[in-house]
Amino acid sequence: MTDEHEAWLGIDLGTQSVRVLLVTGDGTVLGSGSAPLAGWRDGVRHEQDPGQWWEGVCTASRTALGSRKGTRIGGLAVCGTSGTVLLTDGAGRPMSPALMYDDGRATAHAARARMAGLAVQDTWALPKALWLTETYGPGRITHQPDLVVSLLTGELPPADSSHALKTGYDPERDAWPAMLPRLGLPDTAIPDVVRPGASLGQVTASAADATGIPAGTPVIAGMTDGCAAQIASAALRPGSWNSVLGTTLVLKGASTTPVRDPTGVVYNHRAPDGGWLPGGASSVGAGVLTAAFSGADPAAMDTLAAAYEPSGAIAYPLVSPGERFPFRAPEATALVLGEPESDADLWAALLQGVAFTERLCLDYLHHLGAPLDGPLTFTGGAARSRYWNQLRADVLGRPARVPRETEPALGMAALAAYGTNAAPSLAQAAEAMVRIGATVEPRPDRTARFAEPYARLVDELTARGWLPPPVAAHAHARLDGDTADS
Repeated sequence: MTDEHEAWLGIDLGTQSVRVLLVTGDGTVLGSGSAPLAGWRDGVRHEQDPGQWWEGVCTASRTALGSRKGTRIGGLAVCGTSGTVLLTDGAGRPMSPALMYDDGRATAHAARARMAGLAVQDTWALPKALWLTETYGPGRITHQPDLVVSLLTGELPPADSSHALKTGYDPERDAWPAMLPRLGLPDTAIPDVVRPGASLGQVTASAADATGIPAGTPVIAGMTDGCAAQIASAALRPGSWNSVLGTTLVLKGASTTPVRDPTGVVYNHRAPDGGWLPGGASSVGAGVLTAAFSGADPAAMDTLAAAYEPSGAIAYPLVSPGERFPFRAPEATALVLGEPESDADLWAALLQGVAFTERLCLDYLHHLGAPLDGPLTFTGGAARSRYWNQLRADVLGRPARVPRETEPALGMAALAAYGTNAAPSLAQAAEAMVRIGATVEPRPDRTARFAEPYARLVDELTARGWLPPPVAAHAHARLDGDTADS
């Protein structure tokens, strides 16, 4: 199906770095490179200089390709942080800084969009595009990968529907909302859109000189970093789910139909081959450990926490105020019920609180009718903790797979292989590249131990008015069932 000397390039534009991987069709990583990115935060403001992205790509690509030894590059794809946006002029030059995925200056614009009937969240790209247009004047909405692709191919490309989703693009209708001009975005600001996996052009000679990527290399439309991580977990068959636990928690799955959620907590990306990738992003995550235990040795704390199952306290460990999934509550704040008897007990409460939130996310998805009968995969930085992986499997009451390599750049390499027809489906391309390192089995006695504190947390979230009572009732009902049931 593919030449043994052929490989694909995945480029990931992250928050803190650019990461590039050169990967063969069987998942062998032939080369990797990275380059740091710096941003500027001030309160709700979070910006990056878009020029850094290209500099990072040039540095990281040259490193990744330094030892390719004649390997043919079959194609490349680029992912970026979901919701990051800037304005460019007619020649594709930046007119503004990039407003990052969590920049919170456009809350009033988001409210205006919701009044117009659009289910957008405050930090999505659409309200930020409205804010940028009011601040810097009319320009073309440009997502993070769009700018890098324009420098690779020599022309500003159409946006892919994955990055365009949070700018208001409707993947079911394959169209932009008709009211965007009335909100303040002229037609000239709105890019054309293609599905991920589509061809966007080829690497030019000048870009080849700058990056080391051979001229003529096909450039394939990518997806957001969350979708890229999902591809890198091979969670693409209907009913499969990938739980990405880093600073915060993101769950993304695969379904033959969209998962309907009138509240907009769960949203659906369109898969390159026509299926659907539903998911949601929580504000709970491993970031609370860094905040509460600066400088601690995570492995040592994990060992101590094992004595507290369950902990003497129950936590809802929000990294920052406000929650987005498994419920929407802008007023939500982190909470700890009870008094931990030690630092180890508090560490255990935080680990368990994230796992409880993960279970509640799956309960909410089940409440919406999402298919959950496929395999579950753990990825993200926290998946390096064997203890936390086991704890999460115990709380969830279901097994979880842990891939060896989970970088979004690997997902983009698989998408590039699919987009250049080197694999008949994206699922097959990903399954050929992804290598599972371990499968964690739940321990039924531990699952039973955690039922009571989970139920108490659900009740507390409901009493505070954050969790809707029907969702709480559904979570309670599932305590007596199998959380893997669809």
